[in-house]
This record gives sequence, C-alpha cells and structure tokens, in this order.
Amino acid sequence: MTFTQERTLADQVRLDFPILHQEVNGKPLVYFDNAATSQKPLFVLNTLRDYYEQYNANVHRGVHTLSAKATDAYEGSRDKVAAFVNAKSRQEIVFTRNATEAINLVAYSWGMNNLQPGDEIILSVMEHHSNIVPWQFVAAKTGAVLKYVELTPAETLDLEHFQTLLSEKTKLVSVVHVSNTLGCINPVTEICALAHKYGAKVLIDACQSVPHMPVDLQQINCDWLVASGHKMCASTGIGFLYGKLELLQTMPPFLGGGEMIAEVFLDYSTYADLPHKFEAGTPAIGEAIALGAAVDYLSKIGMDKIHAYEAELTAYLFEQLEKIPQIKIYGPKPNEQGEGRAALAAFTVNGVHANDLSTLLDAEGVAIRSGHHCTQPLHRYLKIPATARASLSFYNTREEIDVFIKALKETIDFFTGLFADDGDYISEQ
Repeated sequence: MTFTQERTLADQVRLDFPILHQEVNGKPLVYFDNAATSQKPLFVLNTLRDYYEQYNANVHRGVHTLSAKATDAYEGSRDKVAAFVNAKSRQEIVFTRNATEAINLVAYSWGMNNLQPGDEIILSVMEHHSNIVPWQFVAAKTGAVLKYVELTPAETLDLEHFQTLLSEKTKLVSVVHVSNTLGCINPVTEICALAHKYGAKVLIDACQSVPHMPVDLQQINCDWLVASGHKMCASTGIGFLYGKLELLQTMPPFLGGGEMIAEVFLDYSTYADLPHKFEAGTPAIGEAIALGAAVDYLSKIGMDKIHAYEAELTAYLFEQLEKIPQIKIYGPKPNEQGEGRAALAAFTVNGVHANDLSTLLDAEGVAIRSGHHCTQPLHRYLKIPATARASLSFYNTREEIDVFIKALKETIDFFTGLFADDGDYISEQ
C-alpha cells in the first residue's frame, strides 16, 4: 500500500479487495453491507492460503518444524490483537469462533457461577440478539433479573435512565459500543466508571467499533470486550474475548477437552494456564493467523485515518439521504464532519417494506441489508417491522454513494408509481 495525499483512502486501498471489482446483475458492485461482514484484502487472503499451502499443522502439540511455525504464527496473532486493543497482557486475549461465542463464554463461565436470585443484569434495548439471549439463559437458570436501558428522543442510549437502573443489586452491565442499527456510539468509558462504583462488572460488545475506530481497553476500563474477525477484514469463524487477567483467572473453563488441560486422570483433570484453558480442541488456526494479518493491515493504514475517512463518507451519505423526503433515518444525526455516529444508516420508506427496497437495489448492483439486523427488540421498541441499512467501510467511495442514492430514488419512484397505478398493491409489512 502506497498512500498519497491527493487520493482518498478508498482510492488507495480498493485494489487490495478483489471482490469489489465485479458486476452484479450486470452492474458494478456497490457493497454497502459492511456491518454484516467486511470484505477481505489480498494480504489476508494470501496469509490464509500460505498457512494451508506451506505450514499447515496443529499448534502447541508437535515439536516438528511445521507445528512450530504454525504455533508461532498463531500465538503471534494473539500478540497482535492484544496490542491492537491495548490489552495489558497477551493472556487476556482468548480466541473464539466469533463474538457470540465470546459472550456465551462469559455468560456460562462467569454468569452461571456468580449470579444469584435477585441479582440484576443491565442491558439496553438496542442490543444485538447475541448480547441478549445468553443473558436470558443465565437469568432463567440463576434467578437473576434483566433490566434494559431505553433510548433518548434522539435515539441514543439514555445515560440518565441507565443511572436510575444502577444499584447494589447490579452485578453485570453488558452493552454494545456502537449500535449496528442506530449507529450511535455509546459512552462506554463513562458506563464502565458508573457501573464499577456499584461493584458491577461490564462487558462491551465491540463488533461495530473495533473495525472502524481506535479502541483502547485501558481507557475504557471494561472487564470484558468481544469482537468478531469477519467484521474487521479477517475470516469468518474467528473472534476474540478480552478479559481482565485477574477475572479470567477466577473463571472456570467453558468447554472441556484437549488443549485446555494441564493433566488428565481418570477421575479429575487440571487445567492449562490462560488463555488456553478457554480454547478447547483444535482451534481455528488459519483463521486466527488471518486475523493477525487483518490487524497488521488495519494498523498499517491507521485506525485514526480509517475513522476520519469514514466520517467524511458518513457526512456525505446523510447529506444525500436527507434530500429524499420519503425516508426516515433512525439514530442520531452526524455533525457536519460526519462525527458522532457510525458510518451506517438504517432507514424506512413509508409504505415500502425494507426487503422490497433491498431486492430492487440488488438489481442495480447495490448490496444493502434489510430486516431486523438481529435487533428485534429494538425494532419493536421503535414500532417498525424492519429497516433497510446501508453500512460503509473505508474502501467505499462517494461515487458509490451517488450510485446508491440514484438507485434508491428510482426504487422509491417505482413503488410510488405502483401505489398510484394499482390501488390494490400493498407492500408486505
């Protein structure tokens, strides 16, 4: 990658992403579904291929050359992730299949063993299902009580309401850093400080923040943080859990089997040191190595640069969307520089289902998401069945936004014509 001041960040990196250079339905692909999964640069793809072609072997268990090389690369990725989010120790990074598994690890290992009847868990109405369902399981088993932070009129997390929910009964706060639907950036450092005053632990879902902005664990001071590799230019099937070292040391293993043990006897076992006691079985070796490559790639660009460029895209996207009167966008508005929210927009068009919008946009080569985005409780709270969502990344361009806006206007005009010409047409709700 050779960067120059004259070219945008997207201009500098787009050749790194081969998937972007294709046609869909006879039109150049415009990929605006980055909140669901990011695309992968050649550097990551080649790293994954190199592992399988050159040193495919199991880690930690062999003394031969290939195993040693695989182990070094696998553990080297742990070091890269630890540095990327500014963890104090590499032992605080546990590889998981994804962020969902990381949350379940905390729920079952810590939650099931530390929560009692009447203890309270605070979530928010904007949480992804993966940060609701595991805690429902825990509450059902332990007798703990779930409470939910509501939204402000600007559709951001209501910090005042959060403070009214905090009490000596609060044992856990688990909230998203950046909402995948509202795009709001939650004040996680303040949330942690407030919760810790009551002795509560805090878990942060950082799936939508780690790929798009600098994340500093020492500044946030959360107890756990989770993220998924596939949203940050890495493979699917890999994610990570950060946990404070002293906390992870107190937590029992989540899964039992090979790799997470020190010694096994017929009647009992002893467990490996951190982080391996939480990594049972053969891990996703190639995927973990590719995650390290993705961290290298993002770090070489610079997360500050990525965040700044995506803010520019956000400002332009909202400027164009707000010119379309039929659209309602959810979540807070960005400022003139595009700051104050993530580079995504979830919206509705009066009388048109989000799936219909997405289908017609796909015919124009534009890929957006439609549905509830794994936030059904939020959509019920907002009293809407579904939203369409355009989500951007640093390899997207203003020109792609123009294509999207043009196709969106044409799609809305198409449905407006249907309404005018056929009184029997009703878009499915």
